[in-house]
Order: sequence, then C-alpha cells, then structure tokens
Amino acid sequence: MLDQIRDPQDMRDLTLLQLEQLSAEVRSEIIRVVSRNGGHLSASLGVVELTTALHHVFNTPEDRLIWDVGHQSYPHKILTGRREAMETLRQAGGASGFTHRHESPYDPFGAGHSSTSISAGLGMAAGARILGDKRHVIAVIGDGSMSAGMAYEALNNAGAMQARLIVILNDNDMSIAPPVGAMSAYLSRLLSSKSFLSFRELARGMASHLPKPLERTARRAEEYARSFVTGSGTLFEELGFYYVGPIDGHRMEHLVPVLRNVRDSDREGPVLIHVVTRKGMGYGPAEEAPDRYHGVSRFDIRTGEMETSKSQKPSYTSVFGRTLLHEATRDPSIVAITAAMPSGTGLDMFAEACPDRYFDVGIAEQHAVTFAAGLACEGLKPFVALYSSFLQRGFDQVVHDVALQKLPVRFGIDRAGFVGADGATHCGVFDMAFMGCIPDLVIACAADEADLVHMVHTAAAFNDGPFVIRYPRGEGVGVTLPEPPQILEIGKGRVVREGSRVAILSIGTRLETCLEAADTLAREGITPTVADARFMKPLDWDLIESLARSHEALLLVEEGSIGGFVSHVSTGLMNRGLLDSGALKVRGLYIPDEFFPHGTPASQRAAAGIDHTAIVATVREMIAPAAAVSDKKAARG
Repeated sequence: MLDQIRDPQDMRDLTLLQLEQLSAEVRSEIIRVVSRNGGHLSASLGVVELTTALHHVFNTPEDRLIWDVGHQSYPHKILTGRREAMETLRQAGGASGFTHRHESPYDPFGAGHSSTSISAGLGMAAGARILGDKRHVIAVIGDGSMSAGMAYEALNNAGAMQARLIVILNDNDMSIAPPVGAMSAYLSRLLSSKSFLSFRELARGMASHLPKPLERTARRAEEYARSFVTGSGTLFEELGFYYVGPIDGHRMEHLVPVLRNVRDSDREGPVLIHVVTRKGMGYGPAEEAPDRYHGVSRFDIRTGEMETSKSQKPSYTSVFGRTLLHEATRDPSIVAITAAMPSGTGLDMFAEACPDRYFDVGIAEQHAVTFAAGLACEGLKPFVALYSSFLQRGFDQVVHDVALQKLPVRFGIDRAGFVGADGATHCGVFDMAFMGCIPDLVIACAADEADLVHMVHTAAAFNDGPFVIRYPRGEGVGVTLPEPPQILEIGKGRVVREGSRVAILSIGTRLETCLEAADTLAREGITPTVADARFMKPLDWDLIESLARSHEALLLVEEGSIGGFVSHVSTGLMNRGLLDSGALKVRGLYIPDEFFPHGTPASQRAAAGIDHTAIVATVREMIAPAAAVSDKKAARG
C-alpha cells in the first residue's frame, strides 16, 4: 500500500483497515531506513498511527501540521513525498533529520529544539484569522517538551486569545493519563462531538443568565463533571482549552473519529487532544529500551545491536562525566544538573552514584541555570551540563542570575562546535561569541581529553565566579588521562611547539589539526610555532604579545562563529598597538557568518575553511614573498 502513496491526497479515502495496513508498512520502512543510516528511532515509531490519521483527516499542507522538536517526523516525511529521500537521511545533501521549511511545503515550521510548536502554531492561527483563512493549525507536542516554560506561555496566550488552534499532546512517557481503553475512547468521541459541544455551549449560555452565585455554582458543576470524566484535563481547561482525551494513539478506530469531530466542529477557541502512545512501538528492542533507541547509529534489525566505534579513545562526554563523579566522591558539595539529557551529557553515572546530588530538571534550560544559581547561593558547587545549542535558551539567566551576581556556577558545554548529522539546529558554534561578551566569566576550552580532566578539576576548586568548560562531541585524541589532575592557572595558555616566522594560536580541539598542519608545513621547510590559548576569558596576553613580537605572522584558529575567540584576540591586538607598524600579519580562521547543513563534522569543517587544508594554505599565503602573493592575486583576477 505504501507504494501507492505519493502524498497525503492519496490517503484521504482510505478505510480504517487500510490506514492500519499503511501504518504497519510505514513502521517497517522507518526501521529499515534508520537501521542503515542511524537517526531518531523510538520517537518516530511511536507516532506512526497518529501521523497517518492526521494526514488522512486534515487537508495538509493547506492545514498546517507542526511537529515539536522533529525527532518524530520520519513517518511524516515518508507520507509527504520524501520516501526516496529518506535513503539519504542525515547525510550531506540528503534529507534532514528534522522538519525543514525549505525541504517540503508539508513542513510549515522548522524544528530541532523543543517546545516551540504551540507558539509557532498560535502565530499561524492568528495569521490565518487576520487573513480570513479557515485553515486548521495542528501542533503536536510531546509530554517531555511540555516541561519547558515556553510551552505554557503559548498555552496561556492561546487560551486568552481563544485562537482556532488544535494542540495534540503526545503522551508517551509521563503517564499523566489513566489506562486508555474502550470507555475512554467512547467518552473522548462523545466530548469532541458536535452534539456535546452544542449542549455545553447551551448550558454555559443558560448559566450566564442565572444570578451570579448560581452561575458560579453551575459552571463549577460542569467543570467538575468533565474533570471527573476525563481525569487529566483540568489544567488545560483552566488555561482556556477544550480538553479531549486521553485516547489510544495506536488505534485508528479511536484516533480518526476524534480528529474528525474536532476538525468539523464550529466551536471557537483552542482544543487539546490528549493522545497516549508508546515510544518504539512495533520494534521490540526499542519498546524495551526507548531511551537507548532514541538516537541510534546503524543497527542490525534482527538483533537490535548497534554498530559501535572500534576506537579505544574515550568520548569527551564520558571523560567529563567520569571526572565530575571522581571530583564529587571527594567533595560532597558538588551537585550536577542537566535538562533531560543525563546520558547525552555523561551525567547518568553521576545520577546512579549520587542520586541525592543529581537533578534532571526536564527540558527547561532557563530554569536549570537559575536553579544552579540558587544552589550556589547556599554554598554548593553546581555543575550544569548542557549542549552548546541548548544553552542558547538560557542566555538571559547566565547574564542576569549568574554572572551579574558573580555566582560560582560551573557550566559543562557539550557538543561545542560542529556536530555532523544533526545539522544547523544543533551546531554548537555560537557559545564563544555569546558567552564571551559576558563580564566575569572564565571560559576554558579543552584541547584534548587530558585537558578536560584538568579543567573539571580546576572548576571544582574555583569559587570566584562562573566557570565555563567547552568541549566537542565525539571521541578524544587518545592521550593518557592525568592522575592526579592539576589545577590550571586561570587565563594561561601554553606553547606546544616552538618554531619561527609564523605562529599558530589555536583554542580548543583545533589544536590537534594545527599540529598536523605544522607537520605538513615542516616538510616544506616552514616550521610554525604552535600555541594553545586554553582560555578564551581571560586571554593570556603575555603569551599573545610574545607570539606577536617574535613572529612575522600570527594565525588564529577556532571552531566557533564570528564574534568569538578570533574577534577578541584581533580587537586586543589592535587596541594594544601591535598592528600599528604593519610588521605583523594576522589572519583568523573561524566559522563564517552562515548556517551549515547536516553532514559529517569533517565535511562541515572543510566547508567552513577551518580544516587542515585551510590552515596549511593560509600559512603559505601569509609568509609567501610579496611578489608571489601579487602574482597569485593577479591569477585569481
């Protein structure tokens, strides 16, 4: 049946039995594609029937269907003309792992970060009302995403506006619903039907004509009756939504009638449909371990075994997690905070060993930062472990609640730099720019896993203000981990290799590539000095000035956006008068002012011009004789 579906128009006349068959085939297709390419498996398997029912009932793309985060968008993509493109899922030039406005008209809003769907949907619903369009707007949001304050801000606004918006709460983890069965499905169909809606409006109208005390009593009786029947809807009703549910998200005979009732209703105001689903549905290994199969590498469909790296090098994430746990065993004041990413940030081992000092606040980065500030006020040593791209959401809290008060909150910024297949939404390339502009922060950037151990140890001992440690996704370079670790001198870099004429000053894990480039240049008779800045704030100006005065050229290298390390060093060189004579050539390699799509980290670095090839070429040009440079420019012209 899936072979006959080119787009949702081909699904509109299918029977319930045919929709069930189609869902089974979509589920098999997802398992096959993800087993070959990797990707987000559990979430997508959990919404197959819901996705099929939504495209069957609603007139997409005229009706707007918005998926929160986008982890669960694979069945949506398969059913909207991108089945063949899924063979290139998350590969350079291929299908994005998230919804993407430029990929398909069926993706009205791009995703990648959580808790945005209701806000975006409300904006679209308000826009449709202004334009006089009668289209439906449906926002699908998971229960995990509902832990973010932004979701409740949008719910509150939608209720106050009485917007024509349908929110589907995909409840697959929180167990906020009672058991879902035939009676629940019947009641949901009843509560969403035109007859019940008309009766409810009539009852409300009659109540409004009663004396005030009786009116209040009548309204409370009606609300109590509904909450008694539905069990879970009181909160959403208080926010101004008409609540329907819970219903079984894997039963077409439950989903389709309710969706049709809501679609055909003439009622104004927002509706919330509570759908209960199961992550990993239909694939045994994913059902048993949905978190493990949330984001997967290639795997064997028969056994569920994932391909693992044969490298013996530890990942930066695991080094951070183990080092922090080691520090915590010696210092009972150390506490750890994450925002729904315990294994992703390496804090799962901390959670197991020190449960009383571990806090998972859910998808609530803003709260995580200020919560940590409160802990610091009480003399504890909080470590907040977040992905770089998610820390963006807590910028105001870092400025106002931590830095301004100079509170010793430690930040472990994971996934700093390019991240590969997750693409632009998850690229951790802006943190040095947006953190670097905040006063009173220490920002340390690990060059390798040994450096990361030293920095965690240093942060644990540092109590004079906020301390940021930046490190990338993936495995380290294979150096021996130090035992015992050292406390680093704040703001001090190091010369790693002595040379002449040209100096390469790197920050973070670009150091290894700079050393490899220096080896290439040495074979050509060019012997650069290679130095590691180690700290972006404060900068080691003794080191930088020494390099500037003893070399003809200085190349600055970072895996961060414009406005970061290179900008800070260049501005300092200018203000210190080190560029006045024109004797020193300075160049900077950083991530250009653009977004980079998904691919491999290596391909992203090459496209950004911060890889081995770019470093070698830039050094050659910097120290080439003037005539050779002129000839090169003329040739380009």
